[in-house]
Amino acid sequence: MTLPSRALGRTGPTVSAQGLGCMGMSFAYGAPDRDEAVATLERAIDLGVTFFDTADMYGFGHNEELVGKTLAPHRDQVVLATKFGIHLDENAPGGRGVRGDADYVRQACDASLARLGLDHIDLYYQHRPDVTVPIEETVGAMAELVEAGKVRHLGLSEASADTLRRASAVHPIAALQTEWSLFSRDIEAEIVPACRELGIGLVPYSPLGRGLLTGTVASLDELSDDDFRRGVPRFQGDNLDRNLTAVAVVREIAGDRGATAGQVALAWLTAQGDDVVPIPGTKRRSYLEENVGALDVELTADDVARLGALTVVGDRTATPNWTNLDTPPTA
Repeated sequence: MTLPSRALGRTGPTVSAQGLGCMGMSFAYGAPDRDEAVATLERAIDLGVTFFDTADMYGFGHNEELVGKTLAPHRDQVVLATKFGIHLDENAPGGRGVRGDADYVRQACDASLARLGLDHIDLYYQHRPDVTVPIEETVGAMAELVEAGKVRHLGLSEASADTLRRASAVHPIAALQTEWSLFSRDIEAEIVPACRELGIGLVPYSPLGRGLLTGTVASLDELSDDDFRRGVPRFQGDNLDRNLTAVAVVREIAGDRGATAGQVALAWLTAQGDDVVPIPGTKRRSYLEENVGALDVELTADDVARLGALTVVGDRTATPNWTNLDTPPTA
């Protein structure tokens, strides 16, 4: 089976019009199930998905090992993206810190290559800009990885428009990975235009609002005790109740189109431009198949406008100063 394809920016690879986010296979959304994760990755290949996303901090190495081993027989068919930069730091908010210094970039890449079992990474993202290190230093070190043949294309995640421009002056940036969905619209004012100005592809993560847009979460009681969404503001109390009112609109349109709410949310995002490649995450085959089915959903102009008018309450992350980040100027 094949899926429609899209190019990631002016300089990036061509990938399936929808990718697969693999984070939940190792942590954050309840207990992992390795057998089902492997089956989900293999089913994605069968469905025509060619774009897979992981990171060194997903399960602190476990996810890279899982994805690398499972996709090894299909290496020539896939574009594999991973990320570096977030690390354990007991003194940082949420116990996580960010590093973007040149030495760390090189160390992180070698470690990811070893876990993935690869001789090169197709798309290598900085997971978060380091607000203490000029982006020129970080991307300069990443560019050296390209020159060494260890990396093919470079990306950033949760970078501000200014950071994107400065990074692009050092080396072409193929893609920006950032949260974007019907319920996360903050990048549309400055960051999306900057990406299009610079020829950078857009890779939205959490395009289903961390599950909220699927219409399957009506209460925190439905989430396991170790599900990180329990700490996300938009899932809290009155915020959740108000957001579910907006979800009802998505479900209504889904009923009119013979689709699910999640498929409508993904179809809206895909309709935002040919440079947009969402990476909905899942650890189950059933949800994967549903998500891929969104590529067949056709929304009317009225649907797109009505969906675009929805509003959400509550921050998208529980960690302050963790999104759309700037870096300091060079000395």
